[in-house]
Amino acid sequence: MSTAPAFSTLALPDTLLQGVHALGYAAMTPVQAQSLPAILEGRDLVALAPTGSGKTAAFGLGLLSRLDASRIQTQALVLCPTRELADQVGKQLRRLAVGIPNLKLSILCGGIPLGPQLASLAHAPHVVVGTPGRIQELAKRRALALDGVRSFVLDEADRMLDMGFEEAIRDIVRRLPASRQGLLFSATFPDEIRALGGAMLRDPLEVSIDQGRQPTTIEQLFFEVDPARRAPALAALLLRHRPESAVVFCNTRADTVEVVGSLTHYGFSALALHGDMEQRDRDEVLVQFANRSCSVLVASDVAARGLDVEDLGAVVNYELPSDADTYLHRIGRTGRAGRDGLALSLCAPRELPRARAIEDRQGRALRWEPLQPLSGRATGVVAARMATLRIDAGRGDKLRAGDIVGALTGDAGLHKDEIGRIDVFATRSYVAITRRHAARALAALRAGRIKGRRFRIAAL
Repeated sequence: MSTAPAFSTLALPDTLLQGVHALGYAAMTPVQAQSLPAILEGRDLVALAPTGSGKTAAFGLGLLSRLDASRIQTQALVLCPTRELADQVGKQLRRLAVGIPNLKLSILCGGIPLGPQLASLAHAPHVVVGTPGRIQELAKRRALALDGVRSFVLDEADRMLDMGFEEAIRDIVRRLPASRQGLLFSATFPDEIRALGGAMLRDPLEVSIDQGRQPTTIEQLFFEVDPARRAPALAALLLRHRPESAVVFCNTRADTVEVVGSLTHYGFSALALHGDMEQRDRDEVLVQFANRSCSVLVASDVAARGLDVEDLGAVVNYELPSDADTYLHRIGRTGRAGRDGLALSLCAPRELPRARAIEDRQGRALRWEPLQPLSGRATGVVAARMATLRIDAGRGDKLRAGDIVGALTGDAGLHKDEIGRIDVFATRSYVAITRRHAARALAALRAGRIKGRRFRIAAL
């Protein structure tokens, strides 16, 4: 049995090894082992790699190794399909760069006001992570100079094309120096990605992490259903397996809303996540799912990109996707870090060719089980164990998580074990409270003060 190579075998400077050690990294993942030596040599790269494979550290170490922090100039650009993924990538790059003094990293995405971003660019960041539309807009305004970029990364390129960003990406590429390094990462590799790679990369190394063989820790079950009875079949499935948290994937935005309505009717704590939502609404949904105030997240594929939830109990396909790679990418979100995972798929008769394509892709027979849809009211549905309170104050008000904990354990009289995850954003904060204590916590916070001040507080 071969041993994964250690990061210490790479020619990394001490400043980056500090970040590697701080994150607890020792052995490289397959995508890191196959790509990092070439990236560090300055080669272009195209990699077929799913979410959770370690690709952010692969391209992150590469672009950080090429930076000169003494030059006040944008030297690395990472494009992501969604703000959530950009935030996630930016946070990991900051951790990797902990040993680089005075490094400035900016996250520039649409869906938030342009003014503060323009102000932040008065002093050029060394690294920019953002979405294509906003980066293109800032470049056109000449607020963001790209002529010093040494490393350019397209992360989850397939979803960026699905979202209609190809024209913006090509415009951005035209603004980059010809000598830059180009790195393209994608979970699937359709012809459009090959064409884009051919236009932006020079003699790239191709790396492919086999998605056809899923870890044995993911149990995959398929259920043939009447398409007219799909919603009660989903409710029956969730009642049978009772995952503490589940993502239900739908193929259309309209389905996400309809499915949430159905699950709410049955008594489940469910929320929708789709591309038509305002950014603040998307943030609140993701906060509630991550802190266990919502047990079922119903999402479209594009909207779920960047979703980072530990220990996801199950992935459910409300309808099979049109291609096997998307199916494998969906179910790869459960069963991570050695945990057991569960993938459940509803399949109408017309979707059987899709099921056969998944079977061929994995090289083994699918496991089918019978399922009886609910015929009446659901019984035994357990509500999410947490509830979320929103505080209309955040980092801009010098509010910290410790201030919120102090108010809850002081005036509100809660035990610290009744307080869950706390998320503090620029202008708002969110705290998870055990559901049976949420009303008392809300009343106490409204009647009292946090850090000596009164803030508007609401239950989500």
